[in-house]
Amino acid sequence: MGARSSGDQQDEIDWIGCLTYKSVATATPSARDLDMLAARARGRNRSLGITGMLLFEDGCFLQSLEGPPAALSKLWASIQRDGRHNHIEVLSEHIATARLFSEWDLLLEARADLVPSQNSPVAPVPPAMSEHISQLVELALNADDLRLNAIIAGFADQGWTSDAILSLLIEPAARALGDAWLDDVCSEIDLTIALSMLQLAGHAVRYSPSAQTIRNSHYRILLASAPGEKHMLGTSLLADQFVDAGWQVDMAFPESDEALTNQMRAQHPDAVDLGLSEALSRSGAIDLLRSTVQHSREAAGNFPTVISVGGRLFAEAAATAKSVGADHARTGLAGTSIRLAELVRQHRKL
Repeated sequence: MGARSSGDQQDEIDWIGCLTYKSVATATPSARDLDMLAARARGRNRSLGITGMLLFEDGCFLQSLEGPPAALSKLWASIQRDGRHNHIEVLSEHIATARLFSEWDLLLEARADLVPSQNSPVAPVPPAMSEHISQLVELALNADDLRLNAIIAGFADQGWTSDAILSLLIEPAARALGDAWLDDVCSEIDLTIALSMLQLAGHAVRYSPSAQTIRNSHYRILLASAPGEKHMLGTSLLADQFVDAGWQVDMAFPESDEALTNQMRAQHPDAVDLGLSEALSRSGAIDLLRSTVQHSREAAGNFPTVISVGGRLFAEAAATAKSVGADHARTGLAGTSIRLAELVRQHRKL
């Protein structure tokens, strides 16, 4: 989790660090092993002010953790050294204003064939994330917007935060749709319609107000799909997040770098986010995006504009901000408004 200046500490004291990762178990744990792991983790998490959820299925762990950023960083360093798993992959890392798992020091869910021991703590647990994602994909491909909206709204009613819905449901569903197209399960038209269904459902998610200093800053952002990009899910959902965080938001879906830079020169935004597809990797777009970032810097001139990039290509760490010359590469949609506010403040101080 990134360090912050002392002047920001009071404003950000209630912010929560959030981390989700997956890994592969080096040996298959028994039900008793999992009980003992969870019991130790609960005590440790309680002492650090950490809450979260741990899933185990098919030899793999999926864990979401949340808490004070400094404590979360300390815990994360310990997790990375743990010999019980390897092939660790960070799926999401961001800052939020509220917890999703506030009731659990560590909620544990395991595969049905791993029966918990009689002495293990019992807590109500949600179904596996994979089941929810599969359902969202099916409904999106069937263009069943009513049921899709109802499901997303239902999670919000249950207390799921907007960041959790984006990170654990909508973004994984978008990637699953991209995989379905790659496997010839659906056509390109089906994929586009399905992503539009997810986009509409995502607009039902509302965001908690960010710190008052951000809401009063009058920052301006241009949210743009990368020139020529047909998928607009990420760009569209970011608009809701930034509006609710108090930013002035402009949007663009340019067909060329020239169209994008013309809008930048006219508006002088504090930040620009260039989004690639959230469903497909677009690995061939690196050179084009690098050129777009360069032209965007030229258009900004001496105005201190932060340039952010995002999409599945960056979420899966196939590319970085440095590889395209950007200031920031978002690995997910959640928490983007907060992170870019920090970068804008830093640029204004330079």
